[in-house]
Amino acid sequence: MNAADGLGLLQQPDLQQLCVTPHEFVMPGEGLNARTGVLLIHGLTGTPAEMRLLAKGLNKQGFTVYGVQLAGHCGSMEDLVAARWTDWLASVESGLQRFSLHVDHVVVGGLSMGALLSLAVAERHPDKVAGVCALSTTFRYDGWSIPAYTKLAFLLPLFRLLGIGRNSVFMEAPPYGIKDEALRARVVEQMNSGDSSAAGLPGNPWWSVIELRALSANVQARLAQLRSPCLVIHAREDDISSVSNAHDIQRGAVNAHVDLVLLDNCYHMITIDRERRTVIARLNEFIARIASSAAPARGANG
Repeated sequence: MNAADGLGLLQQPDLQQLCVTPHEFVMPGEGLNARTGVLLIHGLTGTPAEMRLLAKGLNKQGFTVYGVQLAGHCGSMEDLVAARWTDWLASVESGLQRFSLHVDHVVVGGLSMGALLSLAVAERHPDKVAGVCALSTTFRYDGWSIPAYTKLAFLLPLFRLLGIGRNSVFMEAPPYGIKDEALRARVVEQMNSGDSSAAGLPGNPWWSVIELRALSANVQARLAQLRSPCLVIHAREDDISSVSNAHDIQRGAVNAHVDLVLLDNCYHMITIDRERRTVIARLNEFIARIASSAAPARGANG
């Protein structure tokens, strides 16, 4: 075994120090691909655990993977409500800073709100982000399963100003982002178990939705600043965020190369639903291209 082949194994002790909470995880890579890191970001009310299946699929190709936890998550509803969107972004920026010390380049990828944060960190740190994977991007809740009353979400900032609705939530509705019925039943059982670190919270707090809307506006306003290549994957029948959210990236990221992949047999949770293998394969291809294009420069430097 040469030094490159054993690189991931040699880094394991140091990499474990990346995890600043018990719910975060790191999967050391092996071979030349170990020098390419993938930072995965979960969604609103979610947990790093929802990214593990995707992480395993990427790690099998040798990539080093780090699943970060967002501020306010994996705890109580009050913990989440207390967090602002800037706190969520700070979690990702901190993880990116620490992770980049262990690998040559980092691809950031996120699901739902995690996709927004992936775009946000790439907009702000083009020198540290080699690529972006935006999965089921949620600039707005406009999918076919979203209740009509959520259209009044524009009133939420006024409610917070008046101190109204701190403990109120938009409860998730069937099919909960999952087309596969058996899988859906298992996930719903976990959501209702009371352990938010396993499958997240079963509803979106009003005040957290305010923060997501602020994050969304900020990311969309900066899309022209995106320089990193971007892979956008979205379900045509997404029940939470319509496919128009993916098209927004295509239209706004005028200075970045954007690849759009649309899926036909799943809903919002594309990382675990019926087309999860397609998602993993597409990400592996995208990240491998980035690793390959960076390899000559790495070799030239030493």
